[in-house]
Amino acid sequence: MTADDFFRLFDDEHERFIAACERAEASAEVPGCPGWTVSDLVFHAYEVQYIWHRVVAERRDAFEGLRLPTRHEGGAAVDVLRGEHAAYTAVLRAAVPETPQWTWVGMRDLGWLARRMAQEFLVHRIDAEQATGVVGDVSPELASDGVDEFLTVFMNQSNGSVTGTVHLHCTDVEGEWMVRPEGDTLAVTREHAKGDCAIRGRAVDILLALWRRGPLSACEVIGDAALAESFVAASSLD
Repeated sequence: MTADDFFRLFDDEHERFIAACERAEASAEVPGCPGWTVSDLVFHAYEVQYIWHRVVAERRDAFEGLRLPTRHEGGAAVDVLRGEHAAYTAVLRAAVPETPQWTWVGMRDLGWLARRMAQEFLVHRIDAEQATGVVGDVSPELASDGVDEFLTVFMNQSNGSVTGTVHLHCTDVEGEWMVRPEGDTLAVTREHAKGDCAIRGRAVDILLALWRRGPLSACEVIGDAALAESFVAASSLD
């Protein structure tokens, strides 16, 4: 997918996120974010975009020194969220996707950030929908890309508890990965190979299991089931 695809998906998932939040009670608990309410989730969505908007616009190379935004509630929270999204995406779209940009995982570019935002709001849209009890459809291609992003970005924060090889295979769209422990991190390659265990299923089910928004039992686990469980639990999501 291109940066333009990710911008479009960011916009789409953002609107679906807002629609789900408006359907839910502000005080409803968010299953995927223990201790959070829908109101907390809306503020988080605003805060994420507020911070990245300023990091990009001011060409910052750290989060330090940024003043955090004011929290709003009710309809005002949705209004400022929509306004921040419009301002942030305007800054992103005004630049070339290949423009270098500092991120918390090192130097990347604005195209990488567009992808991160699309995936951020896919997961949080699902969070909001889970709070309503009804989860909408997910593009298999976007979900498969989300698995790829998770494995290559978030799984490399592994706590070292993965002791075997894991093969992941999407059954509804292209997407296969082999994960091998290398010291305290995990090496990821995009290939078909035999691991000590395999996790197979729809891209969205694999993605939700990795993000701990859905059960691993929604996928087919072949081989070492204990390894599959420890693999899903290995990344740091804090």
